[in-house]
Amino acid sequence: MMTNDILRRLRYSLRLSDDAMLEMLSLAGSPIGKDRLLSYFKRDDEPGYAECPKAALSSLLDGMILKFRGPGPKGAAPATVEPLDNNMVLKKLRIALALKEDDMLSVMRLGEAELSAGELRALFRGRGQRNYVECLDQYLRGFLTGLARRSDGDDATRKSV
Repeated sequence: MMTNDILRRLRYSLRLSDDAMLEMLSLAGSPIGKDRLLSYFKRDDEPGYAECPKAALSSLLDGMILKFRGPGPKGAAPATVEPLDNNMVLKKLRIALALKEDDMLSVMRLGEAELSAGELRALFRGRGQRNYVECLDQYLRGFLTGLARRSDGDDATRKSV
């Protein structure tokens, strides 16, 4: 998925305000201006559109982890060693939202992305491991759609920030 699409869907699914997103970016050590952030939400045919760099999306996800879960045991921001791909986006969202396997599967089902527990675990394996499976766009899209549907049905499950 394109980073701008992921950003838009995250904003909608979690009802994140501009200020909350800017705060998360700052928490992760990557502050940007509001105008820059708003340019990421524009459609590619709109004037002022800018492609969201993977580094900015990664920082936002790291900032979500810090805001929703707090700093790690050493008080440092989460470090990303792997490149940002769909698998990493899913991993970071799982950490930020403190989702267990059953939660992930139910969110996926709500987004009409049917996975077994084994298939889900394969998405979280390291790239070089034998049973690693690349997270397809349809799975990430289904997960983000499921988050939105889950929160539409129960406002208590949605992080209002």
